[in-house]
Amino acid sequence: MDAADRPGLAARQVAARLLGAVVDARTSLDGLTDPAHGHPHFRKLEPRDQALVRAILQTALRFRGTLEQAIASRIERPLPPNATSLRHILHVGAAQILFLDVPDSAAVDLAVASAAADPRSARFKSLVNAVLRRIGREMTGGAPGGDPRLDCPPWLLQRIEAQYGDERASAIAAAHRKPAPVDITVKSDPALWAERLEGRVVAGGTVRLERLGGPVSGLPGFAAGAWWVQDLAASIPARLFGDVAGLRVADLCAAPGGKTAQLASAGAAVTALDISASRMKRLQENLARLELDAETVVGSLSEFSPAAPFDAVLLDAPCSSTGTIRRHPDVAYTKDAAEIDKLADVQARLLADAARLVKPGGILVFSNCSLDRAEGEEVVAKYLAAHQDFSRVPVTPDELPDFAFAITADGDVRTAPDMLPAQDGQLGGLDGFFAARLRRN
Repeated sequence: MDAADRPGLAARQVAARLLGAVVDARTSLDGLTDPAHGHPHFRKLEPRDQALVRAILQTALRFRGTLEQAIASRIERPLPPNATSLRHILHVGAAQILFLDVPDSAAVDLAVASAAADPRSARFKSLVNAVLRRIGREMTGGAPGGDPRLDCPPWLLQRIEAQYGDERASAIAAAHRKPAPVDITVKSDPALWAERLEGRVVAGGTVRLERLGGPVSGLPGFAAGAWWVQDLAASIPARLFGDVAGLRVADLCAAPGGKTAQLASAGAAVTALDISASRMKRLQENLARLELDAETVVGSLSEFSPAAPFDAVLLDAPCSSTGTIRRHPDVAYTKDAAEIDKLADVQARLLADAARLVKPGGILVFSNCSLDRAEGEEVVAKYLAAHQDFSRVPVTPDELPDFAFAITADGDVRTAPDMLPAQDGQLGGLDGFFAARLRRN
């Protein structure tokens, strides 16, 4: 059998290639593994192998520091600085041995074959064999524990420790190692849908699913538009408006539309704006499935000129997405501190543009899924200091009784992945989110 025809080899080669694209070229993992528009080598794989590649990549990124330590401690001399493809092959093999349900022998043999087939790594195939076999022999008894901070890139760990303290930084890093559950927002009767979907109702009436067993689209109620996927934390910002029935509400940067659906389902007359036509198409498809109505506008917020200001405006601003690392472990490696500072400037401009759309006495909610204060608290503080026509409306525990733990001293909402710890063996946590509520005076 030709080496290229070996079962499973193509999947491992694609996994190593895409790991390099994430770590070295800082490319989005979601984009690389999109079944329709992703990397061409990934799209050539059978669905089963595509699922394996995703599992390998997510695991290799969640435990990157642990894997690097396991590999480096079993190599006499450091790998050459330019041996990036070799390092990715080793990480792919070690991830399978330590964390995935793949026989060690298969993981080792296919890693050796991957190295042999790559001219850049062929001379190291014996090293690949020796290192991975040692990891399989010496790191038995299940996946290693160790300090979770090892798996948090230094740039991110430094910022989390500075803002949350050492103890919480460790807890957040530990949460990043775990896959996130699937949360859904239902139109009505969360208890009923929790029973039907074999999930449980968690804070705020969200239904949390522990086991999917297939695509979300195949679950009861999806086609009928009874619910939509939305992380528990992402459901908070729209709730900060209170009763929106009959109000004109703008949802800015709206796609894919979870918050638009929340607001429309609550009776608001919603105008959803997004700069991306493709993302807006997805929002429109979601609204059609949910049988909800909203006006949709494709365009730039800076050029958006509605006929009249809105009663309420929601700006869920683009950000570093560091609050979603449980779901998107590539974020830790595709973003950096400079990117956060750049995005904070973007958010400040968007907030100023959003503010002009609010009528006197109206409410503006600013939110995003970043863990970093530079993209949350600091953006709002700078805006309020420069604009006396807006003031903060503190969120109170009576309004969000299930999220009292997330209300800050200033009355903003700040969630993090270490909150809502797992109970009874079930998945816990929620995305990192920030939300502040302002009123136009």
